[in-house]
Amino acid sequence: MNIFVILKRTFDTEEKISVSNNKVSEDSAEFIINPYDEYAIEEAITLKDAHGGTVTVVTVGDEDSEKELRTALAMGADQAVLISNEDLDSQDQFTTSSVLAAYFKDKEYDIILGGNVAIDNGTGQVGPRLAELLDIPHVTTITKIEINGTTVNIERDVEGDLEKIETSLPLLVTAQQGLNEPRYPSLPGIMKAKKKPLETLELDDLDIDEDEVEAKTKTVEVYLPPKKEAGKILTGETPEQVKELVSLLRNEAKVI
Repeated sequence: MNIFVILKRTFDTEEKISVSNNKVSEDSAEFIINPYDEYAIEEAITLKDAHGGTVTVVTVGDEDSEKELRTALAMGADQAVLISNEDLDSQDQFTTSSVLAAYFKDKEYDIILGGNVAIDNGTGQVGPRLAELLDIPHVTTITKIEINGTTVNIERDVEGDLEKIETSLPLLVTAQQGLNEPRYPSLPGIMKAKKKPLETLELDDLDIDEDEVEAKTKTVEVYLPPKKEAGKILTGETPEQVKELVSLLRNEAKVI
């Protein structure tokens, strides 16, 4: 099988981040593979082990994204592709999916996997957009996948319920938490990853005109959520506490 994973480099939301000039400051942020993409990488390796083939991870980003690609290689992917975005003035989900579609247009693929959503902007658009541009079926938020020949049986999460779908290859799917447990790169895997192929492509290599993939959206403002204020302890007898609580909810919290 020709198995591909689309991957994104994101900042680690478990670490402290700061905002400067209307964007997350890279000086203060730790960057990782988008956690939902890790499920996709793990499932791609599992499919390769079951059916044979190769796993290729692809990202659209700058040279710093090589670190995350090497991590995916250390997990067990066979090869990686970095499509440089340094010639782009701006980038959104339209841009990313269009660039990826240009890359895949002359590739032979059986299945493309990606994360259900990226934790930095949370749109969940790139996978479905890419599938539409490639004119192939897509299923999002999958929690189980079984492939038999060209027939694919999938279970997907639908807000706490379960939906079962039968479809066929070629196919694009996006991974939800619960699909698997991503492995940690082993020391031998890290050493092997240094020798695995990592190809860098420019937009010109894909015959992409930057104007044609220019971002369709613009981020107006980026800000951190307000800090939580200390809670209040209501004293006195119960009737007085109730009156004060109602007053606070009405006048301060403004929820009643």
